[in-house]
Amino acid sequence: MPAFSRRTFMLAATALGAMTFAGAALAEVPALAKKDTYKVGFAQTESNNPWRIAQTNSMKAEAEKRGYQLVYTDAAGSAAKQVADVNSMIAQGVDVIFLAPREEKPLIPAVMAAKKAGIPVILLDRSVDPSLAKAGEDYLTFIGSDFIQEGQRVAEWLAKNANGKSKIIELEGTTGSSPANDRKKGFDEAITAAGGFEIVASQTGDFARDKGRQVAESLLQAHPDADIIYAHNDEMAIGAISAIEAAGKVPGKDILVLSIDGGKEAVQAVVDGKIAAVVECNPRFGPKAFDTMAAYANGDKIEGKLVNDDKFYDSTNAAAELANAY
Repeated sequence: MPAFSRRTFMLAATALGAMTFAGAALAEVPALAKKDTYKVGFAQTESNNPWRIAQTNSMKAEAEKRGYQLVYTDAAGSAAKQVADVNSMIAQGVDVIFLAPREEKPLIPAVMAAKKAGIPVILLDRSVDPSLAKAGEDYLTFIGSDFIQEGQRVAEWLAKNANGKSKIIELEGTTGSSPANDRKKGFDEAITAAGGFEIVASQTGDFARDKGRQVAESLLQAHPDADIIYAHNDEMAIGAISAIEAAGKVPGKDILVLSIDGGKEAVQAVVDGKIAAVVECNPRFGPKAFDTMAAYANGDKIEGKLVNDDKFYDSTNAAAELANAY
């Protein structure tokens, strides 16, 4: 009886060990073989603004520089199409997928499908819901800016330079996207902590210039005493400038405009006095994205989040930095 029990115990332990190993394997990001060249997927969310175009050009240039085949798709602002784009890349047998997820939750199935197919995913500029997919397990890493910090930097500048202006209209980015969520969180919390300010309205402009203009026009009519507009990106900020001027007011004088992204047109608007300050969100992902891929293939440990360095533009440096803006 004791011998039988010991044998039963050993068999059970072996089975449990195998199950544990299998579970551990499932929890790991798929490996990437070290090769001379790769077939790489880049699933872009849209190409309707200068930031996205700069990001795409950076990725294409770096792939060409390294002699890699780049399978590029543009989801045209549709999360459903972006999921289909990733599935197409999986079917084409790419080695790695760079994904700029349009929204946090809808792109989870794409991340999981790639993992199941044995293809590592690197998220660029936007992340996915951390309660549904985890860095180092379901995807390799997120490369991008600290969106919460971006919002905080805008609020901190405003707290020091508002000159008595206090009523804020907030133009939010795409609903459900990580930059919109975090830029709102960072700004709202920091401006509340600063005291003396009121966010009188907050509505999505979907990161788009014309939508930003339309929303700004509507909110300025509803809140004629608003004297600050904080936009989650340059496109909406530039749209808001048109709305301010259409209302017979002067951007930069009657209403302060604040933005995030730091494209050349927005930095020029800082030089012209129409935008008060802009936090850069660096779109030049190519070098860091492909360096990270190479490091992973080489067996290096990759952190779950890699943060880009972002500049800050206001009247003190915009003219000098204009040539360096994307």
